[in-house]
Amino acid sequence: QVQVVESGGGLVQPGGSLRLSCVASTTIGNIYDMGWYRQAPGQEREFMAIITRGGATTYEDSVRGRFSISRDNAKNTVYLQMNSLKPDDAAVYCCFAAHVQVGRRSDYWGQGTQVTVSS
Repeated sequence: QVQVVESGGGLVQPGGSLRLSCVASTTIGNIYDMGWYRQAPGQEREFMAIITRGGATTYEDSVRGRFSISRDNAKNTVYLQMNSLKPDDAAVYCCFAAHVQVGRRSDYWGQGTQVTVSS
């Protein structure tokens, strides 16, 4: 019912910036919360940021002030602007979208986009 596709990852030097995008495609129901997690090799998946349909945001402490989440409801698209990137930020960044149909919520995930931070 929902396809979630991320883009925008790549290689960036420490201190650099990247902007990730994620589109949630659906023909029925509505997309509510959207957000980002990341997973580095050998580590647990880690919450990064979430944004509600109304624009309220929550961030993981280590990225607050460096990362900024935003969305375009008309396009069911969420963005993650990442600034002052550090080598520890390297990971696969995955997007999720909360889809609601007839009062029932289901979360859908994308395949992820790789972010590499290296000089």
